[in-house]
Amino acid sequence: MSDNFDTMSNGNPKPAGFWRRISKRSKVIFLKSLLITMSSIVLAVGIGAFVWTRAISPPAIPTMGQRSLLPVVRLPDIGSGSEDPYEDYEFDIEYTWPAPERFTDDDVRDMFWTFLIIGLNEGTNANTVMVASYCGLTREANLISIPRDVPVHPTRRGRKLSSSYIAGSGGGRGREGGIAQVQRDVMNVIGFVPDFHILIDYDAFFTIIDAIGGIDIYVPMRMRYTDPHQDLNIDFHPGMQHMNSQQALEFSRFRMANRGYQSITDFQRVENQQAVINAVISRMLRPANILNIPEFVSIFNESVDTNLTVRNMMWFGLELNHIRGTDALSTYTFMPTHSSGRPMYYEFLNANDVLEIVNRTVNPFYQDIEVRDLNIIRS
Repeated sequence: MSDNFDTMSNGNPKPAGFWRRISKRSKVIFLKSLLITMSSIVLAVGIGAFVWTRAISPPAIPTMGQRSLLPVVRLPDIGSGSEDPYEDYEFDIEYTWPAPERFTDDDVRDMFWTFLIIGLNEGTNANTVMVASYCGLTREANLISIPRDVPVHPTRRGRKLSSSYIAGSGGGRGREGGIAQVQRDVMNVIGFVPDFHILIDYDAFFTIIDAIGGIDIYVPMRMRYTDPHQDLNIDFHPGMQHMNSQQALEFSRFRMANRGYQSITDFQRVENQQAVINAVISRMLRPANILNIPEFVSIFNESVDTNLTVRNMMWFGLELNHIRGTDALSTYTFMPTHSSGRPMYYEFLNANDVLEIVNRTVNPFYQDIEVRDLNIIRS
């Protein structure tokens, strides 16, 4: 019977050839309905694509003119004996071109964005300073860590890169002043001010890590350190670990170890911090989390201080979908040539070494930045 009958919608069999006996008028009505439906779908998709490309489009790279008036303070050399040593001082506002003066908008690379990432320690010291880049043409990203102990004031009296934020934010200048001072000091090291800044404190760190359900980190060694004064109780065994936000922060902060355990250098700690960033990206690239990128963007927007707009963040978030694994993210660290030792432990950089990395990775211009463009303090 199955060879001679089709099935009706009510389950009853219908004689074969029934559809051939439908009236011509019914067929015309059916075809018209089908065409109208298909046309509506095509129109809806077209409108949706138009709205999407207009709403979620590649971020505009700020022009040199838009970035040329970064207000920073000219700081007197008064040391750092108090929490805010600059609180009672008057400051001159200094305006700075954000790159070598010979560079114009015509020198800026297409589809290439740069970022300044500042990680605050308890809202005061910039214990983490990184410069990142993303190329929308090759879909490659680079991340450079700048040692926090690099001197950034000519006389080196308490003015390391780690103190730039607190120096700029004091005297009521707040986050805007702190960010501007870090931008100025970073420009002396790399030769330009990145397009966008991202300021992250502990609260933002916790929120972001928890939002993605924690991260998976390989712990390279036994880590054990307790310090009641800093409310630290770090205790990790070697191997792959799934960490919540508190554990990820402890892993990022670990340097000194209890007696009987091995401490690490500041540069090994930088490698751990870079591993955390890689782990965050890997977690976001999971299929289940890619669908939640709009939610992550909302959380990120509420948790960090940045000049990225929500549309900017949405576009960069969606770009993650094109990155397979973390191979597209290359990490580097500016390695000092030597240290001053006690009591300040300044870390001194070599300008040629810095430029070799900068021009190969994060330089946003078609032409190379040169030694004359830097203001790196030497011993």
